Amino acid sequence: MGQRYWVLGGEYRNCRFDEVVPGTEEISGPFPDLQRARTEWTRLTFRDRLAATTRYVITQEAMAR
Repeated sequence: MGQRYWVLGGEYRNCRFDEVVPGTEEISGPFPDLQRARTEWTRLTFRDRLAATTRYVITQEAMAR
């Protein structure tokens, strides 16, 4: 089995990060390796440095071969 990586996130209503503001959701990917996903995560995370309620995470998906 291989892996695919995705970067997910957006702007949240507060710093508990339990509810995304509708329309701000972002999904990037799939990426074939973790390094490429981390590069995208870094780009998105530091794009708006002052946005304290914006968060992104990397998730992986197992692929059947």
